[in-house]
Amino acid sequence: MNPKEKKFSRQTAPVDGARMVETIFGCKWSLTVYQLLANGINRPGEMVRAVEGLSTKVLNECLRRNLQFGILEKIAYPEIPPRVEYRVTALGEHFIATVDHIQALQQLIDQQAPA
Repeated sequence: MNPKEKKFSRQTAPVDGARMVETIFGCKWSLTVYQLLANGINRPGEMVRAVEGLSTKVLNECLRRNLQFGILEKIAYPEIPPRVEYRVTALGEHFIATVDHIQALQQLIDQQAPA
């Protein structure tokens, strides 16, 4: 294969679950967003204000990735000024449960690691 040829584009949607996980966790803020949603903070402006170091641009990219894979859904209310909220979908609930299992596995690994 020619080194200039690329098999995969980072712009295309992953075709399997492992690539989805890689893409979602490419955004280091995804877990923070899930935590905010679990605590009832579901509007982008509130999210940015609640987390030090989180910019609107980065948050929007993170939300877009999660929307793309169906983990989150966007609810736009027909109001002036516009109001947008995000919530976890049924698929997102399964995804977050998987993340919780991975965290539990890491805790088990940490407990078994030699001191």
